[in-house]
This record gives sequence, structure tokens and C-alpha cells, in this order.
Amino acid sequence: MTTSLPKTTAGPETAVIPAKQSESRLGQLRHRPEAGALIGTLSVFVFFAIFGGEKFLAQAGAASWLNIAAELGIIAIPVGLLMIAGELDVSVGSVLAGSSMTLAIVSGHWGAPMIVGIVLALALGLLTGLLNGILVTRSNVPSLVVTLATLFALSGLTLGLSRFTTGTTSVAIAPDPTSKAIFGQLIGGQFEVAIFWWIVVAVAVTVLLQAMPYGNWIFAIGGDKESARANGIPVARVKISLYMASGFCAALVGVIQTILYNGAQVANGQSFVFNSIIAVVIGGVLLQGGYGSVVGVVLGTLTFAIVNQGIYFTGWNSDWAALILGVLILAAVLMNNTFRRLALSHKPRSAKKA
Repeated sequence: MTTSLPKTTAGPETAVIPAKQSESRLGQLRHRPEAGALIGTLSVFVFFAIFGGEKFLAQAGAASWLNIAAELGIIAIPVGLLMIAGELDVSVGSVLAGSSMTLAIVSGHWGAPMIVGIVLALALGLLTGLLNGILVTRSNVPSLVVTLATLFALSGLTLGLSRFTTGTTSVAIAPDPTSKAIFGQLIGGQFEVAIFWWIVVAVAVTVLLQAMPYGNWIFAIGGDKESARANGIPVARVKISLYMASGFCAALVGVIQTILYNGAQVANGQSFVFNSIIAVVIGGVLLQGGYGSVVGVVLGTLTFAIVNQGIYFTGWNSDWAALILGVLILAAVLMNNTFRRLALSHKPRSAKKA
């Protein structure tokens, strides 16, 4: 309203308003879930850019950590959504291995068309996610226990069926040119096409969360699932869909790795179990749920990959990478709690003014 403008000259007003707008933008950034993750990503990048030198910043250096970030990021995004909803999924490692061996056995050992092996591999991920979701939502067993059981059960099933079917734990495959171009191509001879898939997943999930009430449902369930259920949110359906997304993305990475490396092994994927959770935590998602963002998970994944690979460009002993990651996880949790308190304390102040 015009009555809110003081009757003074234009000079002082134009000097004050931009400052308030700038302060408002900084305040909004400070209260975003990914604020701490952004600080962490920039810090480790600058750190390794200084100590890693030109090799770290070169095309080959960037490819080394972007490739790791892409594969991990595809899995970390749905795992992050599950954690925002207050649940965990540690079965992704076995899903990745199971889907890899499914594709390798069906299209490599048996010689079926690649499309058949890919579809069956992705279906395995969806089926495992569906099973996890049903068990979690229809029982009082914690999701950590349920998905841990799935992790071991599927791992044993993959090992047993692989030995029974092929007599070995590793199977080679010769992908056709189309499958290789879509899932296993190295762009410029160094950058995995998985980077493209990571971007697609991140953008698709971000748009989904912003354009549909589904995103609000996830945060509401993570905040208080009983209140969410009382308000008509389909809690069980949302959780089952999140577990299916997690299984599908883990299977997608399994397909990518199998086609990229022209083969699969039973032991593939186990590092993704905790690495995905680490990336999500670094990205600003709270373990208790109800707080986080897709952008934060992407930044957390980049931070993890930079630390994981950057140590090799410094010339230092690679054993220090685990120490840096440990310190980084602790710092991330402390920063996440700090920024969450800032975000929560921001609303009461504005409410008082209102």
C-alpha cells in the first residue's frame, strides 16, 4: 500500500531497500537445508584444487570424481527421499549386484536380447523395493532391520543362483551398440553417460517434488507420520513408492555398470550401502527425517566423490581419505543441526511480527 512509504526523498529509500532485499536473500539461503552442503562442497573443492593442483582440475581429474558422483548420486537421491520420510534402505548394494547378475546371465550367459535382460534387471529392483515397502508399512519392524534382512537375503540368493546357473560368480557380456550408447558410453573417452542419468534423475525428482503435493507428503510423513495419516496423506502408499524408486535406481546403476564394464560380479555394489547414506547426511538430510532437499543430496554426493578421489591427486597417503570423510561426516551433522535450528527459529520471529 502507498501509505507504507514514508514521505521522504527518493535517495535514502533507494539506498535502504536494496540492502534489505540483499539481506533477505542471504537470510533465505541461510535457512535452506542445502546451505551446509554447499559450504562443504565449495570447501573441499577449493582444498583439493589447491593441494591437488592442475591434475585435479584437469579433464581427467574432473572425470574421476564426477563418474563416482554420478553412480552414487543416482542411488543417493531416492535414499535421501526415504530418509526425509523417516526411513532407511540399506538393501541397495544387493539390489545393484542382483540386477547386474540378472542382466549378465540373461543377456550374456543365455544370449537373450539386451532389452530383455535390462527390463528384468530393472524389474528386480522394483520388486525388491515393493517387498521392502510392504514389509516396512505392514509391520512394526524398523526399516533398518527389514532392509538389512533384504540385503543379506538377496545377496545370498544372487550368489546361489549365479553359481547354480553359470558355475561362477562373474559373468561377461557383449552389449549391442545401442545399449552401450545409452548406458555404458564414455563421453569424450572419460566421462560416463551415468552423469547424464544422474542429472535426469535429479531434475525429474526436483520437478516432481515442486510441482506436486507428493513432495509435501514426504516431508509431512518424516515430521510426524501419525499427523500426516490423520490429514489424509496415504502414508503407506508414499513409502512403498519411495522404496520402489530406491530399488529401481539401484538396479539402474547395476545395468549401467554391467554394460560399461562388459560384465558383472556377485560382489558388486556393497560399497553403495553406506556411501549413499554418507552422501545424504553430508547433503543436509537429518537421520530422524522431515528435513532435507534434493539439491543438498546432489551437493553431498559431489562432496563425497571429491574427497574420495581428490586425495589421490595430492600425493598423500590414500589412507587419510577415511579420516577426512569421518571428520566431514561429523562436521556435516553439526552444520545440519545448526542450519535446521536457524530454519525453525526463522518462522516464529516472522509470526510475531505478523
